[in-house]
Amino acid sequence: MVSTSPVPTPLLSLTWTDHLTGHRGFLVIDRLVRGVCSGGLRMRPGCTLDEVAGLARGMTMKEALHYDPSARYIPLGGAKGGIDCDPRAPEAYDVLVRYLRAMRPYIESSWTTGEDLGLTQDLVDKAAADAGLVSCVQAVYPLLDDEAAARDRLADAFAVRADGIGLAELVGGHGVAEAVLAALDREGHARAGARVAVQGLGTMGGATARFLSRAGLTTVAVADIKGTIANPAGLDVEALLAARDAHGTVDRSALRAGDRELPGDDWLAAEADILVPAAVSYSIDRVNQARIRARWIAEAANMPVLPEAEALLAERGVTVLPDVVVNSGTNAWWWWTLFGDIGADAQEAFAHTRRSMRALVGLMLDRAEADGTTPRAAAHALVADRLPRIGERFGWYAPS
Repeated sequence: MVSTSPVPTPLLSLTWTDHLTGHRGFLVIDRLVRGVCSGGLRMRPGCTLDEVAGLARGMTMKEALHYDPSARYIPLGGAKGGIDCDPRAPEAYDVLVRYLRAMRPYIESSWTTGEDLGLTQDLVDKAAADAGLVSCVQAVYPLLDDEAAARDRLADAFAVRADGIGLAELVGGHGVAEAVLAALDREGHARAGARVAVQGLGTMGGATARFLSRAGLTTVAVADIKGTIANPAGLDVEALLAARDAHGTVDRSALRAGDRELPGDDWLAAEADILVPAAVSYSIDRVNQARIRARWIAEAANMPVLPEAEALLAERGVTVLPDVVVNSGTNAWWWWTLFGDIGADAQEAFAHTRRSMRALVGLMLDRAEADGTTPRAAAHALVADRLPRIGERFGWYAPS
């Protein structure tokens, strides 16, 4: 079943209007732990306050799901920022700077943020500096045992490259891939020959496709803003990734003879075992879910499957692996690194992500089986178990 429990009221919810362009921005703080919360900043046309509130609740869950009482990483509360603006628009960067300047009191005291849909970490860091901020995660510094060493460790980690690609661009997709592999392995489904369709070849979708391909799975369809590229015999994932622009759009001149160009939403109907929506929220609704023939949907994007659609999919035997688990690796990697659970090393990061994601997916699926619920309901139940323990140990607000 899909959870229908009441949505809790966030701790803080605000709307900002840019005085020069009229673009609106939002900040929602769902929960604090020791006075601090965590959640990225997205920029997309049509972004709404309700969307940001849902994402903030999701961040509270991700933080709780990765809570390990023996780790150095102290879980934070959940938050999210959003700006209703096309990131490709000529005014977008200046709007971003003015938004960060307006949110400066929150970023300095309580909200740690970073890249999300439409924004890269480099761009957020540059805009934060132009807005007069020390760092987009400076609110967490008082929780660190050795701030200077932690900041150096995180900077070193962002400088690490694997196969010529920044570690920060890979670790989230690696976590998604491990979640998929854990689900396949649990059901005894062979990796070789398992077929995947991916919506979005940006940072998350591209890395997911790369790691699943390297694990032996066959990518039969990918979708970007121009449409769907499909090949039932398998796409050359590395060639497509090499032909992307900064926004994840593939240069069609890189396609091979057997590759076909299809309408944008045809990835949904691909003959695939796993669908990976890794682009926008709300992409699978009660109408288009009927086209899906896959066995699993792994939510690499935030909130891509609407609740009504998930209920209908469950009736048809399609399992949705929820975003709060599947795409939580990026956020966790930041904090594992900053707090010192791992060092600035790609193999250490991948190994820690693999262990953590596999353990979390196993725990979630065990709970779903025991309770007779969906994986999402099971993940929410785990959060409900853990939040009181986190609150009792650390409190909502910083010590006075």
